[in-house]
Amino acid sequence: MTQQEDLVCIDASDKPKHAIVWLHGLGADGYDFVPIAEELKQLGLPATRFLFPHAPKIPVSINGGYIMRAWYDIKYTELQREEDEAGIRLSQSRVDGMIDQLIAEGIQPSNIVIAGFSQGGAIAYQTALRSKHKLGGLICLSTYLTCVDSFSDERTPHNQEIPILVCHGIADIVVLPERGQKAAKLLAECGYNVSWKTYNMPHSVCAEEIKDIADFLKILFKNTAF
Repeated sequence: MTQQEDLVCIDASDKPKHAIVWLHGLGADGYDFVPIAEELKQLGLPATRFLFPHAPKIPVSINGGYIMRAWYDIKYTELQREEDEAGIRLSQSRVDGMIDQLIAEGIQPSNIVIAGFSQGGAIAYQTALRSKHKLGGLICLSTYLTCVDSFSDERTPHNQEIPILVCHGIADIVVLPERGQKAAKLLAECGYNVSWKTYNMPHSVCAEEIKDIADFLKILFKNTAF
């Protein structure tokens, strides 16, 4: 594991052929999902580079302006009300840069997956579905879509067929399950390859979900180019 100022990197080998950019939720940091890398490895995931970036520290309106790590500002409990579009697009641009860097280092776009939890999942949606590269897959956990009004105009046709795994806890009171299902339904109606899974959990991650993620990734990486 290597630590940089703005991210944590875990390489399973000297020359990994697969990569996952994993985005944490509001108020956490890149270390929040580092244990996931080891769990996925134990479940049979092939050699993979994990990038766990830290969101910047900004004032978050919904928390009284308290400064914390966030991918963008949130003003209301209705998460899509008066979205911080500038902040969303800034984080999107940052993840785009990580994808470009991975490709420059020799990892094929089809072997790159974008994953995220909660607010990080919203940026995962935002970035992957608009990416200039044909990516390998998308994992969105306990989250929702942002910038829906511009989605039809901005989504890239070459990512129409990427596999998408959408997971949500049925007891989630932070991001209601209905929001997650609404995102999955919209994408399915647009012709995307979406798998929707629910779990008996709150706004968190569970062992059953991690196993489903591992199964999703193993099939994905088996079927993509090296």
